[in-house]
Amino acid sequence: MKPYQTDIASLLLRIALGAMFLAHGLTKLLVFTPNGTAQYFESLGLPGFVGYLTIVFEIGGGVLLLLGVITRIISSLAVIQMIVISFIHSVNGWSFSNAGGGWEYPAFMALSAFSLALLGSGRFSLLFKDTKY
Repeated sequence: MKPYQTDIASLLLRIALGAMFLAHGLTKLLVFTPNGTAQYFESLGLPGFVGYLTIVFEIGGGVLLLLGVITRIISSLAVIQMIVISFIHSVNGWSFSNAGGGWEYPAFMALSAFSLALLGSGRFSLLFKDTKY
């Protein structure tokens, strides 16, 4: 693959993942509310504060991915988050349309984030230096 093609691939993947994380974080903030999100996390057996951290990570990480800032770090953290979510949803089966949501969507997000962690920000980012991490 030629360098400019890799830069375009990175840009497109950053936009897709950044928009998805931003949308999910804003949904937790504005629709489910921080308190509701914390209660949901508690229903899963996790501490409620993890819900608040998730909102901050998804909104902040989404913006940073869109800008191409510390892309490898944010993507690596997203891989961990999505693997955990895949395991949480694994009891619901494969399809995310199943009751409670399945595990295929977060698994796909984990693989996409892993790919972006390997690619880095690319040339079309706020901080091109990220590709040196």
